Amino acid sequence: MSNSHVDVIVLGAGASGLMLAAHAAKRGRSVLILEKANKIGKKILMSGGGKCNFTNLYVEPENYISHNPHFVISALSRYSNWDFIGLVCDYKIAYEERKHGQLFTLNGAKEILEMLVSECNKTKNVDMQTHCEVSQITPLEKGGFSLNTNQGHYTCDSLVIATGGLSIPTLGGSGFGYELAQKFGHQVFPTRAGLVPFTFSDHIKEVTTRLSGNALDVTLSNSKNSFTEALLFTHRGLSGPSSLQLSNYWNSGESFKIDFFPSQDLATYLKDKKKAQPKVLLRTLLNEFTAKSIIQELQQLIWPEQSETAIGNISDAQLDHIAEQLHGFAVKPSGTEGYRTAEVTLGGIDTTEVSSKTMESKKQKGLFFVGEVLDVTGHLGGYNFQWAWSSAYAAAQYV
Repeated sequence: MSNSHVDVIVLGAGASGLMLAAHAAKRGRSVLILEKANKIGKKILMSGGGKCNFTNLYVEPENYISHNPHFVISALSRYSNWDFIGLVCDYKIAYEERKHGQLFTLNGAKEILEMLVSECNKTKNVDMQTHCEVSQITPLEKGGFSLNTNQGHYTCDSLVIATGGLSIPTLGGSGFGYELAQKFGHQVFPTRAGLVPFTFSDHIKEVTTRLSGNALDVTLSNSKNSFTEALLFTHRGLSGPSSLQLSNYWNSGESFKIDFFPSQDLATYLKDKKKAQPKVLLRTLLNEFTAKSIIQELQQLIWPEQSETAIGNISDAQLDHIAEQLHGFAVKPSGTEGYRTAEVTLGGIDTTEVSSKTMESKKQKGLFFVGEVLDVTGHLGGYNFQWAWSSAYAAAQYV
């Protein structure tokens, strides 16, 4: 592409940008992808611990958070998880199902990136430029846009914002897309880090530091939602799938509860054991369910005065109270690790000002938004990638 005019310019060579370029090119559109980073698809390559959790078997609109929750329905129905799984199978990419329907590659995220690049290269219609900084975007009187960059001047009929959110700035996360949307009159909901570990500054931090590296299945809950998945103790606080999931529903200053034994009825279990084994210590019984180090810390937090008391000498009322605490231990994080480690950005461009069918701005003809830059945030488990694929496909039919 030597011409400075193309049909479509895509800002951002991440999941949604590459997906859109490939499908727009199949419609015969000339596409130029401008990426400010030195490489394309950086977040794809690091996602899922390098294995890329590329979608989920059980994608539903309920898996997404938005001020306008119905917005996702159209795009998810027109390009579903099964459509993307079909594409993965066409490329003979080996994958596995993990917990809760999560699908990961077996041989690495690079296969997903290579697949997307291959899809872009099926036609001669896609060009990509890295190290490209956009300095000015101007709408043209007769339609389309003019872009000034550090690599030259371009014009296009359709402009697609696929710049992602603020998460992981070292991989290119920035607020550029939000600023651009506001320039064209769009409302942007306040953003914050999502799918992110919790941090603590009180005595709980000392506990999590001592337990760092230990994990167990728990239920984390607050007034908005609950998740039963693994909890990981870290030097900073709490991580693991359950923490990341709940972080999407947590606001600064709030507390939440941890059920350390979600599959047990501890009150009944402990009182039965009191009759059967009255001389045993409470921690000895609970050691059967998880690591001794975790039980030791819980003992210091919940029943320190009965730590050396045989269960037969602990009243039923006290056992009920201990069980209640173990099933609903309240903690109050001081914050989260922020965008540095966040997998996604909550908030973003108000979707009531964007067509759910085409992803086109209702305020500026020819301007499209796809992926994370919109006010759509998925749960942990491949849902955010699926939104990237689905929203990009929807827009690609109209750019």
